[in-house]
Amino acid sequence: MFAKTFRVKSNTVIKGSDRRKLKADISAAFPALSADELSDLVPNKEELNVVKIYAHKGDAVTLYVLHKNPLFFELEKRLYPTVYMLWRYPSALPTFRTWPPVVQKLVGGADLMLPGVVVPSSGLPDVRQGDCCAVTLVNNRAPVAVGTAAVSSAEMHSLGMKGRGVCVLHTYMDNLWAFGDKSCPPTLSYAESEGQGVNGEEYEVDEEVEECVEEEQSPGETVIDQVCSGTEELSLTEQEEEKGEKGNEQEDEDDDLRTPQEIMDALLLQCFFHALKSKVKKSELPLLTSTFLRNHMFSCCPSGKQLDIKKSSYKKLSKFLQAMQQQHNLVRVKELTKGVESIVEVDWNNRELRSFAAPKETDIEAAPVQDAGEGETPYHPPEITTLYSVSARLEPLFVDSNKRKGTILQPTEVRGIVTEYVKKNELVDKINKNYVTINPTLCDCLLEKSEYQEIESLKWDDLFSRTLGKMQECYQVVFPGQAPLIKKGHIEPIDITVASRGSNKKVTLIKNLEVYGLDPSVVATALQHRVQASSVLQPIPGAKDKVLVQIQGNQIQQVGHLLQDHYQIPRKYIQGLEKAPKSGKKK
Repeated sequence: MFAKTFRVKSNTVIKGSDRRKLKADISAAFPALSADELSDLVPNKEELNVVKIYAHKGDAVTLYVLHKNPLFFELEKRLYPTVYMLWRYPSALPTFRTWPPVVQKLVGGADLMLPGVVVPSSGLPDVRQGDCCAVTLVNNRAPVAVGTAAVSSAEMHSLGMKGRGVCVLHTYMDNLWAFGDKSCPPTLSYAESEGQGVNGEEYEVDEEVEECVEEEQSPGETVIDQVCSGTEELSLTEQEEEKGEKGNEQEDEDDDLRTPQEIMDALLLQCFFHALKSKVKKSELPLLTSTFLRNHMFSCCPSGKQLDIKKSSYKKLSKFLQAMQQQHNLVRVKELTKGVESIVEVDWNNRELRSFAAPKETDIEAAPVQDAGEGETPYHPPEITTLYSVSARLEPLFVDSNKRKGTILQPTEVRGIVTEYVKKNELVDKINKNYVTINPTLCDCLLEKSEYQEIESLKWDDLFSRTLGKMQECYQVVFPGQAPLIKKGHIEPIDITVASRGSNKKVTLIKNLEVYGLDPSVVATALQHRVQASSVLQPIPGAKDKVLVQIQGNQIQQVGHLLQDHYQIPRKYIQGLEKAPKSGKKK
């Protein structure tokens, strides 16, 4: 469930009454926990946060977070513990044991199959179908996954230990784990000193890993190749047997052993090289360093990752660029105006830059996509046409053309009908053919009462504009492959505004995306990737099936570029672009 990134909707501190209810719910869901353990998990005086999220498939999930670590998650009104909670109280759930190599498949989104379950001498735990259970390793009692039993214990035996065993919901190293402090599992020994299953099985486990799990991961999904060394300890015999097989995977293992700071440094360097090689043009120099980061480096960040200079060893962009100038001689940075640095020169012939191979798919906005899931369909903007409906007042003018009240007409059709009426009734001024004589019908249809005695003729353009002005305006929206949709009134433009939150915090609000067939969650994700700022979706009071996209900072300029350049929405259907900050001013 959490193999892919999720979206945070809200994060609030729990209320007193909700805290008591949560404690009661935990006690009912996990009766093995004592009163002291419950008080430790839900303390009375410490801050406990309720975080509401949407999983990548749209499931609404509630997290209960203590000391920055999620301890429980609620799905469809049922509580489940996280690995952080189970590392503190591993006896809270019945557990199934498996081999360490199986973990990498569970992390990728697979379920635990019964051939991968190691049966201890004490037998399988007594569970019923749907019961919450945990998955541990043969050499460590600390749980590495949480899920529900696919079948009961009795059925597992009757099936000959074949088929699905545990439907996995959450694992160590998934995005829910990453929401916490990303600590490794503790090393916990089993109470009994029993073997790890049939001895012969130990040597066959690597060959049978594919049978032990059922794959559910997408082609672009990253699978962690190793868990912490303390969790994935193998016996000396196993290590010797597998030494030759795992020689080619050593580099991947080394990557996983890097610190988060080293990983961010590598990502920063990759985005820097990619931006210089693929994005920056010589004609753009000198280029503001802030613009280089916002418009070029952020867009080169691989999908699913977030570039954050503060989490790197450099901490600041200026220090990073200074290092690139001194160590690699790639760029030359100069302070053209006081306090504002710009890249004034790039060594395009640099050996490192020329040898750098840009990743194939790094920009999630490479092509407009409506759905982020399977079966992605390219987004095409709708065709919008302004139409007019015959009103009751104008019906006498259109009756000769068999157009009654409520008939929908194109503007050209309206002009044609009015022209035909004028010529049929010989109303063209004989002296000046640019004017049309007003007869009683035109007078009643187009003139106000105060104009009855004053106006005897109208220019052709005035005649047409008055006619359209007295009609009911409508619009037609045609999405590719769908039937035309006609509605009365003006089409609502995509509205972009900036609001203040707190003392000096600004947020950008976007609404009416649904009118143009845009999925607000997809647009929010695209913006989040562009500007590297958090975004949330909020319901609009009184507006059914509409949500508001909120993103941190004044991002009007970036929103405008996304809608016009990426989604091809015409400028006239976007409201609020004039409020974009002027270049050179702080956003």
